[in-house]
Amino acid sequence: MSAVSLDAAPGRARRRHPALLFLKTQPLGTFGLAVIVLMTVAALIPQIIAPYDPETVDFASMLTAPSLAHPLGTDAFGRDVLTRVIYGARTALGLGFLSSLIGSVIGAVLGVAAAYFRGTFDLVVQGITDIFLSFPIIILALVVVSVLGKGESLGIHWNLVAAIAVPIAPNVARVVRAAALAIREMPYIDAARAAGYSHRRIIFRHMLPNIMAPWLIMFTAFIAQAILLEASLSFLGLGISEPTASWGVMLSGHAADFYSEAPWMILFPGLAISLAVFAFNLFGDSLRDWLDPRLKI
Repeated sequence: MSAVSLDAAPGRARRRHPALLFLKTQPLGTFGLAVIVLMTVAALIPQIIAPYDPETVDFASMLTAPSLAHPLGTDAFGRDVLTRVIYGARTALGLGFLSSLIGSVIGAVLGVAAAYFRGTFDLVVQGITDIFLSFPIIILALVVVSVLGKGESLGIHWNLVAAIAVPIAPNVARVVRAAALAIREMPYIDAARAAGYSHRRIIFRHMLPNIMAPWLIMFTAFIAQAILLEASLSFLGLGISEPTASWGVMLSGHAADFYSEAPWMILFPGLAISLAVFAFNLFGDSLRDWLDPRLKI
């Protein structure tokens, strides 16, 4: 009688780690995640990766075409474009992550609270949300940053973060409220009320954890939106200012004046913005497919 391996026995098959399954079943999401990881590494250690200092002016190398010394060329001040693109990743990802996190958290709390309390509170939240959603997201960001101005503390442009987070919050609140309305009617929520738990405990310990899947998808997607907003505001002169390296700043000012003579000044920052937004959107879409049980086979 032949021995039967335990691994071959029914129900004993070794299950793969969810992260490995994601990498195998979501190739586009894996590509987006790989790009995000590379950009994150560049943002964390730019001083190690970048060949030059991003703010050092070298008039002898002004408008140098791409070469071995300067792989992406130089700008109108002789600064290395590759170096500024790498340092620009720190600005874009830092502001994008922080803005999306703050806006998504505020939106999630408001959405769940509106779904839980209903009544007057829900009507007020929905009214405010509708007002904010009636304006394009870039217009809201322009209004907020124009009112608050440019404020920087501890190396973070908090007013710019607020200008980007404010338009994100109502979008997240609307989606989270819709998901929380279904959770509110679950039996375990009724049991928590009957047990005398406080509203705060029910909202934060029993409802919020159950909307993490849609929240995580929106948080990831809005990082891409925040990166694009930061670049747009910087391009318009209301965001990051010279000499700080920012993809939006690199597209404005002298880059617009020398676009025909030195097209690399616009080409490479524009590609960096496009690649970052594309990567986060790919990863967010794949994450949605991965977390949605209706799409699992």
